[in-house]
Amino acid sequence: MKATKFFEMSTQELKDKLNALKADLFNLRFKHATNQLSNNMTMVECKRDVARVMTILRQRELNISFEPETKAKKAKKSSK
Repeated sequence: MKATKFFEMSTQELKDKLNALKADLFNLRFKHATNQLSNNMTMVECKRDVARVMTILRQRELNISFEPETKAKKAKKSSK
């Protein structure tokens, strides 16, 4: 998945995605160990996605990057 898609997600969505990616990575490692994994690049891509999500979460924690505004917040700001 492209990093721009991750930047468009909210912090809670990123945390949920991180948990899902970690579970996928565990399953991929298990398949790799039992020689059932046909494409090793899926494991590499999953690791990179985990790193991207963790990086974005850390940036938001340090206020380097910001959570995108939701439609409700945009509507509230434009009405003021």
